[in-house]
Amino acid sequence: MLLAPNEELSRARFTPPPDAKMKDKDRYWDCLDQAMEASHGGRTDEAMAWLEEALRAHPEGAEAHNGRGEILWDEDAVDDALREFEKAIAADPKFTAAHLNRAEILIEELGEFEHVLEVCDELLAGRPELPRPDRSLQAEIYYLKSKALFYLDDLGGALFLVRRAIKAGGDQPVYRAFEGQILFELGRYEEARRVLEHAVALDSESPHAVYHFALAQERAGDPEEAQRAFAQANSLDPQHYPLPEVVDDEVFRGAVSEALANLPRSIRDYVENVPVLVEDFPSVEMVESENVSPQILGIFVGVPRTEASVSSQPPDLDRVMIFKRNLEKICSDSEELIEQIQITVRHEIGHYLGLDEDDMERLGLA
Repeated sequence: MLLAPNEELSRARFTPPPDAKMKDKDRYWDCLDQAMEASHGGRTDEAMAWLEEALRAHPEGAEAHNGRGEILWDEDAVDDALREFEKAIAADPKFTAAHLNRAEILIEELGEFEHVLEVCDELLAGRPELPRPDRSLQAEIYYLKSKALFYLDDLGGALFLVRRAIKAGGDQPVYRAFEGQILFELGRYEEARRVLEHAVALDSESPHAVYHFALAQERAGDPEEAQRAFAQANSLDPQHYPLPEVVDDEVFRGAVSEALANLPRSIRDYVENVPVLVEDFPSVEMVESENVSPQILGIFVGVPRTEASVSSQPPDLDRVMIFKRNLEKICSDSEELIEQIQITVRHEIGHYLGLDEDDMERLGLA
């Protein structure tokens, strides 16, 4: 039976001859090359246009979907980026880069840490439809699992897994820098300094490694070298690593006193006997006993008022501590520092009162 003209055209469109398929694939890879060149040159719109052209030639192109996802992620279009990574995986379940990108965006942007652990375990299981977990892929997966555990406050597990990543993937600077960061958060400053010094030697252009090396140098007792490293991190990435806004102790304590004076009168009456202490940093003992970060801005130590009647701890042990050097590091000017001091003092007073975040917001303490 002869086909009607429209029917013939439709069938030809969806079942092209082999040479047409080959031309489409050639066009696809040519477009990907153009997109990569544009992306490396910082021409993002042009790169996206080439990726769209690639997908017209080959709609199931995993590489093009992954490339779109990476650009969208850079532009903070997180949900759209995640969809592109998932399209890439659907198009080619063995495409490693899309799996790793998806896991990382779930960690860094969406906080789905438990889910990422499950995803990583699936990739390590070696199912035939997924990428083969060779040593290089194992290293990346261990690193991602380490990051997920880090954000879940399992620092011991995170340290174990990043060291497995190093064993599987070799002495990679990003793994070493993260190992040093974990050691720093555990309060193991000398060990962190040695590891981070090595990470900086491997990649002196990594602001993350240089900044954490500066932190470790500072806590390990070498302030001059720490200042040089802070300046280097700032020169590499001024947006994420501003130079500390250093003020003298009198100015800082005055700002803390002002923050207390600005509390609502009813709150001041409750806290007038609670000392508010200013220290440079939390001690190693506090980091270990209170399970807090060395970079914490402030902390209430003691028993909240809501629990005081059932506690045997003497009330004169209650205190709020504000950490000057940590606050200075997150502020780029004095106005921002004063504002952050106000926020931190109010927040820790709220913890003393036993308030949750909603209560603090209602009472003007958030």
